[in-house]
Amino acid sequence: MMKPASKFFTILFLIVACIDNVAVFYGSTITHAAIKPLLMPALLLLLVFSHTAARAKKIIITGLIFSFLGDVFLLFESNAPLFFMAGLSCFLITHICYIIYFLNIKSALPSLLQKQPWMAALVAGYCVSLVLFLNPYLANLKIPVTLYAVVICMMILCSLHVFLKITKPANILFVAGALFFAASDSILAINKFYKPFAAANVLIILTYCTAQFCIVQGVIKNRIGTLPAT
Repeated sequence: MMKPASKFFTILFLIVACIDNVAVFYGSTITHAAIKPLLMPALLLLLVFSHTAARAKKIIITGLIFSFLGDVFLLFESNAPLFFMAGLSCFLITHICYIIYFLNIKSALPSLLQKQPWMAALVAGYCVSLVLFLNPYLANLKIPVTLYAVVICMMILCSLHVFLKITKPANILFVAGALFFAASDSILAINKFYKPFAAANVLIILTYCTAQFCIVQGVIKNRIGTLPAT
């Protein structure tokens, strides 16, 4: 049964996420700027008050802190290119934290990628296709955007790698979180570098909130192969 504190922060996150999505939909930049920085602290507190091994929490909490910083930096990206680069760097660290968590799941069970290698090829193909598509529009950001694309695709691969090593619903939540994160970042990149489109901002924040919530819930519900508490 969910602890009262965990239930409270789950509801808090969902409320904040809904308000932010509505603010983005109606173009309320002030509300969005005020609400978006509350998303990751709500998830962080949800994780802190959950029944999860201490060391397992630490790396994900680190990722959430950098996500919070990335959210704040991206609110100011229109002011100077440096803010976009700072936000990109923060989310890069977030993905690395999630990769570390996935790779530290210990289990003798087989990897899904060993059984279904075509999945790895599909993810790699998507990464290469997206980078090649955006490449003519990236100007001096070709290297950092390419590096970012590679890392987030590695995160997807790591979530697939552990899929058979842990039980439901954690495995499903991890893969869903990784895919939603990739979707959010892909939409953001297409909207920023290629061509802006009307529904982009709503889709970005909706998929981003879903991704982070799925990953945190996956960590909370994962009871197999996690790092031991210290």
